[in-house]
Amino acid sequence: MEPPSPIGLPIQILDQWEVYIDSSTGRKFYVSSINRERTWKPPRFFQSTKDTVVNTVNLQPLSKPILSVEKQPVSHQSTGIVQMRIKNANLQHDRRSQSKSMILTDSGQVTKPIICHRRNHSQHDKSGIITSLEHLVEERKEGYLNKTKIADGGKKMRKNWSNAWIILSGQKLEFHKESKQQALSNLKSGNKPEWVDLCGASIEWTKEKSSRKNVFQITTASGNEFLLQSDIDLIILDWFHAIRKVIEKVPKEKGFTSRNLELRIQKSSSTELLNFGNESKEQKPENRKSLLFKLNYSASDTSCDRKRVKGRLKKFISRRPSLNTLQAKGLIKDQVFGCHLHILCEREGTTVPRFVIQCMEAVEKRGLDADGIYRVSGNLATIQKLRYIVNQEEKLNLDDSQWEDIHVVTGALKMFFRELPEPLFPHCFFEQFLEAIKKQDYDVRIEAIKCLIKKLPKSNHDTLKILFVHLKKIVAKASVNLMSTQSLGIVFGPTLLRSEKESGNMAVHMIYQNQIVELILMEYDEIFSSQED
Repeated sequence: MEPPSPIGLPIQILDQWEVYIDSSTGRKFYVSSINRERTWKPPRFFQSTKDTVVNTVNLQPLSKPILSVEKQPVSHQSTGIVQMRIKNANLQHDRRSQSKSMILTDSGQVTKPIICHRRNHSQHDKSGIITSLEHLVEERKEGYLNKTKIADGGKKMRKNWSNAWIILSGQKLEFHKESKQQALSNLKSGNKPEWVDLCGASIEWTKEKSSRKNVFQITTASGNEFLLQSDIDLIILDWFHAIRKVIEKVPKEKGFTSRNLELRIQKSSSTELLNFGNESKEQKPENRKSLLFKLNYSASDTSCDRKRVKGRLKKFISRRPSLNTLQAKGLIKDQVFGCHLHILCEREGTTVPRFVIQCMEAVEKRGLDADGIYRVSGNLATIQKLRYIVNQEEKLNLDDSQWEDIHVVTGALKMFFRELPEPLFPHCFFEQFLEAIKKQDYDVRIEAIKCLIKKLPKSNHDTLKILFVHLKKIVAKASVNLMSTQSLGIVFGPTLLRSEKESGNMAVHMIYQNQIVELILMEYDEIFSSQED
């Protein structure tokens, strides 16, 4: 039951407490003059402005608790002692009692507690240790980020971005492949995730290591490198500052560098461990001079090594055979992908490259009914393999089982046209075709496109003609493969017709590029009629 509201004047003022009497029960209650807090219990200690009084409170666990207060006058000195002792009547030994004394100054503030019990003394020591380690207060942060590892112990790795649940706990950064709920359940079951120690690590923003935006790099003392990224600026900035704050707080131990500079260098089938720091260096045998990691060398050794490397590079470059020599020996062969169209046709003795014809025949044989033909991308690794075989002039059989996916064949054909140094519609014709497609009158537009196609070089003209004959066969099956003239215009417009210099009108140009391909497909008979003359 809370004491009633005070009525009238207090019967006594004890420092910051006012004493009143409840008229209904006759009990005393106390009211704080600062926050008007009310309580039946007397304050633990107080000091009046006139007298200093020592209160000793004895609490005994009897059937009914008895509270007795003994007042002892104390002379006006600079300090006073307030002692509180709690005793159990059932215990006979003083060792089990607890005693605690506090020193009060004239202002009534506690300056320093005096611990009398051994157990309390040990707790006091622990609190001192915790206070001395305040700079190691554990910080914790959790969230989703894109993460990839680009180096392991100094050895470069291929980037493989993945979304991870990341936990920053103290000086440790944990990476969980699972979602938040799965990560928490795995932690409870004892599974240990991938983690890094931020002690001795460094953090910096980087633009060179990835084409993505908002990327920063963490490099650990053991040579591991991680990239973290998020498209949201505030999230990645908050993570960067949190991790940098932890790295700056972590104490730099004296023996840390020598302990962590142990690099494992694996070459061929042997693994050699190099120990650096205060350990004595062992003499390296002659057959181990090719090791690249030498961390403890003087400035003179560095300059000598650099001069030696430069000299070897100069000798290698001066002795390097010319391109003609390598081609004569058959070490470097003429490429198909990336070669100028007229050069490739001259080399093969045709006006249409053989690879283009082979791809079209394969698609017409088993791909006209494929859903999204030319729109769906094939496996890039398989496409690159096909590209390599064609460039090496190896015998190509597109009916082989490894080219079973028809989208790989169409992807390779699109890559061939995309990698032409001069597109199928040459750069010098780009603006002219744009002006032709912009003409308002439809018949005039067709005639303008027809005249420009007649002016194309022989290899470009013939390749363009056979390509659009092939695309018309695709459109004829549009009800099955879902590839209309508009769809093929979107796919082949930017591939066959592009500007030599990119400009700010790329989006507008793309519309015209698509429309040019659509118009040629729809009016093929009119545009290529009487082209034999």
